[in-house]
Amino acid sequence: MTSTISINRYTSRDKEAWDNFIARAKNGVFLFYRDYMDYHADRFVDHSLMFFGADDALLAVMPANINGDVLSSHGGLTFGGIITDSCMKTSLMLELFETLKCFLQSAKIQRLVYKAIPHIYHQMPAEEDLYALYRVGAKLFRRDVSTTIDLQTKLSFSKGRKYEIKQAQKHELEVKRSKAFDVFMAIEELVLDTKYDSKPTHTAAELGMLAEKFPEAIKLFVATRNNETLGGVVIYESQNVAHAQYIAASDEGKKVGALDLILNYLISDYCSGKKYFDFGISTVNNGRELNLGLIENKQSFGGRAVVYDFYELEI
Repeated sequence: MTSTISINRYTSRDKEAWDNFIARAKNGVFLFYRDYMDYHADRFVDHSLMFFGADDALLAVMPANINGDVLSSHGGLTFGGIITDSCMKTSLMLELFETLKCFLQSAKIQRLVYKAIPHIYHQMPAEEDLYALYRVGAKLFRRDVSTTIDLQTKLSFSKGRKYEIKQAQKHELEVKRSKAFDVFMAIEELVLDTKYDSKPTHTAAELGMLAEKFPEAIKLFVATRNNETLGGVVIYESQNVAHAQYIAASDEGKKVGALDLILNYLISDYCSGKKYFDFGISTVNNGRELNLGLIENKQSFGGRAVVYDFYELEI
């Protein structure tokens, strides 16, 4: 049977249609808006796709980049995959994936790397793609584990965490929102360089620029004493989830429990209207190694496991 679905590559002329679709998607987050995706356009060759029905209605979009004969969805994003609205049903997704396979074959693409969107970011059930991936023979090749707090049915903090927060409160730090991304990122960069010999994904200038474009989605919270920033947490807010994108404290901040105070405020107060608070992953080496100390720290705040899955499909 001939498919009723057609596929076009995204171009800058499609920006308004793309962004409007993300705004009404059932599994869309601000990361998929073009103003966020395109900030690192110099690092990735964009190959995003748009899927249309027989009536030329936009059915779905897929953020993607290409590297040689491999298409990834998307190399610059934590997760990606096919973004859909409430009209997407399982049978339509199966047809969409069969059409996608033919499209990739004609483009001489050999492999699709697919980063599924974790269910906590869905505004309504949206796992039609996972079933379609299974049906076309895609293989799970990587699984990272994140630590997520269900804010509607919160577990209590551990006794040790409660004690640390109580001790930190004695130092009379001020927890507040800040726009001083440069100050905080200097702390983050030092921590990553010293502890992991790595660098943050974003520079201070990039993060500040993105926060200006998305002021309701990217926010920095800091703990200060005598106007000195001792630690901070950058959160990425979507409809359901407040995600801790960066967490860092100076040596002095660690001594006085700066991060305990910030996280207690975010989890217990500021983010209480969200469904989830997500700490992010604690795995390396394609999910095969677990940082026990890191994940136990996150679990002490009442977090439990949510997985971030990566699939590959040989075309």
